[in-house]
Amino acid sequence: MCLSLPFSVSLHLPPQIYTQWVDSKNYVDVTRRWYAENIPFPLNFLLPNRIHNQQLERLRLVRGDPTLEPGEQLEKELYHDALECMTLLSQRLGSHKFFFGDSPSSLDAYVFGHLAPLLKVKLPNGKLQQHLNSLDNLRHYCTNILILYFPSEGGETPIRKVSVHSDSSDFDSEPHKRRKQILSVLFAMGSMLGYAILMGIVSIQHIRPQAALVGPRHIEEGGEEEEEE
Repeated sequence: MCLSLPFSVSLHLPPQIYTQWVDSKNYVDVTRRWYAENIPFPLNFLLPNRIHNQQLERLRLVRGDPTLEPGEQLEKELYHDALECMTLLSQRLGSHKFFFGDSPSSLDAYVFGHLAPLLKVKLPNGKLQQHLNSLDNLRHYCTNILILYFPSEGGETPIRKVSVHSDSSDFDSEPHKRRKQILSVLFAMGSMLGYAILMGIVSIQHIRPQAALVGPRHIEEGGEEEEEE
């Protein structure tokens, strides 16, 4: 059983990637919103989508399928592996405080690092979260580690809700949102134009009015001379 633990935990990686970054509801309502609120402007408009694409490519690499696309079949396969993995971890843990006795090990840190986000964040699509909460010893295992090493995050109410503003507040702040969006677009356009000028992609040339008139005047004079001949 001990030899199978690293393999079991590794199975949890693709489902976790899918849950946080690929599942459309979880990504839009939780992951992207959290990153957008905690990353400074203007990176908060760029990095979440870039990380989303990177995680999708990572999932394709782990699964060995470069054409892999999100869908019900993929979700079913990944979640089946994850549920089995958590069940095996629960059986291995049993009634122990940690996986190898009364003292934590690197395995405990690794397992906790993957299970704690599922336990603490409320996700719209929470199939993995529901299964984790159904495994009492594994849930208490995560809660005890939180109480011991992260007192401010511990407690018996482990699920953290993502703040959702009411419709009235959204309506009241709508003009401010539009103003910020317009300013963001103008700032982005100005930054791109400045970068293009700085790198020499776009050049601005000043033409004197007299020089602009010399060409047509010479053409007219040349045409008159040909007519006289």
